[in-house]
Amino acid sequence: MPWAERNRMSLRQELVHLVESQKISMTELCRRFQISRKTGYKWVQRFRTEGMAGLADRSRRPHRVHYHVPEPTQAFLVAERQQHPAWGARKLRQRAKTHGLPAVPACSTITALLKREGLLTPAATATAHAWQRFEHPAPNDLWQMDFKGPIPTRTAPRQALTILDDHSRFNLCLQALRAQTREVVQAALITVFRQYGLPNRLLTDNGNPWGHTGEQPYTVLTVWLIRVGMHQSQSAVPSPNDGQR
Repeated sequence: MPWAERNRMSLRQELVHLVESQKISMTELCRRFQISRKTGYKWVQRFRTEGMAGLADRSRRPHRVHYHVPEPTQAFLVAERQQHPAWGARKLRQRAKTHGLPAVPACSTITALLKREGLLTPAATATAHAWQRFEHPAPNDLWQMDFKGPIPTRTAPRQALTILDDHSRFNLCLQALRAQTREVVQAALITVFRQYGLPNRLLTDNGNPWGHTGEQPYTVLTVWLIRVGMHQSQSAVPSPNDGQR
C-alpha cells in the first residue's frame, strides 16, 4: 500500500528510526505503516547508504530512453534528412509512412534520432534551404480556377468549382455545381466577381468549359472573360483529366 498523504518524509524518518532501534520487527512496522515489506526495506537501505537525503522522493523519469526503431527505418530517416536539411520530423515521418517503412516512430523519437546523429545542430539548421512558395505581390493579381470532382451528394454527383487567390491563398469560391457547362460556371463567376472584384489574370487548365481544342483559341466563356476585362491563361501542358469533362 502507498504511504498516507500526511508528511511522507516524517513517516519515512520514523520508520528508519524504529528499525535502527531494533525494538520492533520489520514485519510489524510495515503492518503499522500500511506498506509492504519490500517498500520498508527500500527506505531503510536508502537511509543507510544516503542518509536523510535518501528518504526524499525521486523523479520517476527513466534515466535512459531506448528507441526501438528498426535499422532500415533509422537509415531511411537519416538519409532523407541529409538530402533535405529543411525537412522536420513531421515531414520525415510522413515520408517513411508513404514508403511503407516498418515501425515508423513518433515525431519526438525522430527528433531525438536526428539530434543523436548530429543532424539537428545549429550549423545544420543554418545550411538548410527551406522551401519557399512563389506568390504574386498583391491580391487579385492572379486567380487559379479548376474543377475538383465529381463529388457524391444525396441527389446526384456534383462538380466542385474552386477559385484560389494566388497571393493570399484565400479560397474565393468552393461551389458544388450541377454541371461543368458555360452557363453554370459563368453564373458562379458573376457572384464571385461581385463580391471580390475582377482579377488581372485567371489561370485555368485546358478542360471544359474554358479550355480550347484544335485551331480555335477561344471558347464562349473565355471570350466573355476578355470582354469583362481580364486576361485568361491556360496551363502549358494539359492536365490528366483534360478531355474527360
